[in-house]
Amino acid sequence: MDPNAPRKVTNPEDIARLQKVQRRVMTALVVTTILHLSAGLVIFALAIDDSRQVERIGLCVIGAVFGVMGCASGLAINRRPILSPWLLVGLIPGIVGVYLILT
Repeated sequence: MDPNAPRKVTNPEDIARLQKVQRRVMTALVVTTILHLSAGLVIFALAIDDSRQVERIGLCVIGAVFGVMGCASGLAINRRPILSPWLLVGLIPGIVGVYLILT
């Protein structure tokens, strides 16, 4: 610390920009982590034996629920309304999994 060069006073605009960046980084981390979990559940459902159809579809439904929760958490972190069309993005892994299981 140099007494001849005091620390600069923090500008409120700088703090607001820093918080915006922090929210974006946290959103990216949370959403990608949860969507990876959702995709992993769907991949695991595809790896289960074909005779256990109910369990396979159940895992895809759980994957879709986790996907929706991931998108909702991203919206919540950014202080956006949680009921949004973006929640449909979370359904994609589950829908793809059910489609692959049933075809």
